[in-house]
Amino acid sequence: MRERSQASSPVGMLDSIGQSEVFLEFQERLSRVAPVNRPVLLMGERGTGKELAASRLHFLSKRWNAPFVALNCSALTPSLIESELFGYEKGAFTGAERRRTGRFEAADGGSLFLDEIGTIPIEVQEKILRVVEYASFERVGSSESIEVDVRIIAATNSNLAELAAQGRFKRDLLDRLSFEVLFVPPLRDRKEDILLLANHFAARMAFELGREEIPRFSQETIRELEGYSWPGNVRELKNVVERAVYRSDTPVVSGIVFDPFVSPYDEHRPSRKKPPQAEEETLEGKSTKKALNDALRELKVQMLSSALREARYNQRKAARILGLTYHQFRGLYRKFSEEITSQ
Repeated sequence: MRERSQASSPVGMLDSIGQSEVFLEFQERLSRVAPVNRPVLLMGERGTGKELAASRLHFLSKRWNAPFVALNCSALTPSLIESELFGYEKGAFTGAERRRTGRFEAADGGSLFLDEIGTIPIEVQEKILRVVEYASFERVGSSESIEVDVRIIAATNSNLAELAAQGRFKRDLLDRLSFEVLFVPPLRDRKEDILLLANHFAARMAFELGREEIPRFSQETIRELEGYSWPGNVRELKNVVERAVYRSDTPVVSGIVFDPFVSPYDEHRPSRKKPPQAEEETLEGKSTKKALNDALRELKVQMLSSALREARYNQRKAARILGLTYHQFRGLYRKFSEEITSQ
């Protein structure tokens, strides 16, 4: 369960950076609706930065010095979400030993960000609709009406219109929440921002590690970063870059690992540096492919052997010579150890 209440500065606002046209257009639309005291619905894939966008909406609004309260609706069971949103009275249910205020009361005067709103049960949607329409609600176990002044910012990666058509989301609530619908652009449509964000995450990770030099990416690594589809969007980019910086022994970052779950001991694994690609057949057929694979294998063995001799058989130095991480080098060394020894 995630909770955040703040009234001074937006958390992670520096991560919301970009220079691509699609990103700037999104920011312009966000800035335009921010001062308008109406609900906003943010649509987008996982990892695109919907909470950052919600935070920016709040801090660009007239409510910027009031609370910004965030709730991840998908992290709560249906039985808990009502009491989390609206609070409860002492004795309302077993274990309710004292009165507790909910998120709507905590956000009074400010903004309430409901992440993954599509997971909220229908019966709770009814109460949220009442708050939107009448600015009042009752705590669980109470008949006393409580008035609040809250701007709702909601987010989802689900198709709420489709859920409404299926009867799983209230159409009236969807209509009230969609004064403005903003689609957060995926990272694959922000190609010009990938290196900008990568440099930002790399510098911040180096600072966290206490390193003096600012990391920089090799040209091959830049091509890999910009050529990847980023299904996990900015969140995935952050993880990939921070992992690469932490594993790098030099300021020049190489050896990007997109999938950390690929075992280095699996001889038939896909490349650890690039996302798996479909194997293509050549016009000459399997015999040509086999000949190419044999030639590539010989080249790898030669380069590994040459790097080892140059590094006087210090494997860490040999890995740096080849632009590999130590773990990547060890994986290749194990695979070709017999051929390397015989050279």
